[in-house]
Amino acid sequence: MPQGIQIGPVFVYFYGILITTGVITAAILSYRLAPRFGQDPERVWDMVVWLLVGGIVGARLWHVFTPMPSNIAEGLTTSYYLTHPLALINLRNGGLGIPGAVIGGGLVLWWYTRRKKLPFSTWADIIAPGLALAQAIGRWGNYFNQELYGRPSDLPWAITIDPERRLPGYAAISSYHPLFLYEFIWNLMSMGILLWLGSRYQTRLKSGDIFLSYLVFYAVGRFLLEFLRLDASQIAGINANQTFMAIVAILSAGVLVYRHRKVNPSFRAGERARKEQAER
Repeated sequence: MPQGIQIGPVFVYFYGILITTGVITAAILSYRLAPRFGQDPERVWDMVVWLLVGGIVGARLWHVFTPMPSNIAEGLTTSYYLTHPLALINLRNGGLGIPGAVIGGGLVLWWYTRRKKLPFSTWADIIAPGLALAQAIGRWGNYFNQELYGRPSDLPWAITIDPERRLPGYAAISSYHPLFLYEFIWNLMSMGILLWLGSRYQTRLKSGDIFLSYLVFYAVGRFLLEFLRLDASQIAGINANQTFMAIVAILSAGVLVYRHRKVNPSFRAGERARKEQAER
């Protein structure tokens, strides 16, 4: 399967085209959503480059510190990357990790909003649906690269992996679960739900709720899909991504529940009475 197209002396990878397309569509969606949250949409074009850089750096570092078994077998270990700076920045050698991209982008967003005196949680809500859309589009890059596929499968929608792209021990098996397609569908569904929540419950949501919901949806979907992954990153024999996603889903859901907990009216009255007494 071709991985890109030759344009003169330059070979352009489909993966890069899809990542760029995902970023642009995410920015357009965020641009359209910003006025609903009372924010200037032009800010999107100012921050998108910063977010892209932060996301790529975070994604690369996640891959470096949580290499997959197949990478380790090729000698692409964490220590190798840290002692070979050129390999560290060579994105064609190894890959990118989405959890790191979200973390890196989130840190840059926090820095940017703090610097520009903008509400961080509001902008996180604005960006969340577009982030899910960008992830959905970007996953098709895994299809063209024939990477991150799932366990062997004979289902009608199973994909065929070329012999040279198969993992050790699976040379005789040609068809596998299309994990990229599963995550593509899950992320599109997440985007739709986030947009619906923002529209349907706009007056009841608190700032940051949409982003927290994104974290729950993505983490749950990724946690489940990790059961089908063959080449999962391991730390001390534990699936690193799956464990991290479980923690993110539980914490994010917990924060959402806590923020919207119902407080007993008598408790509220007691709190007001104590406050008034303390002020006397």
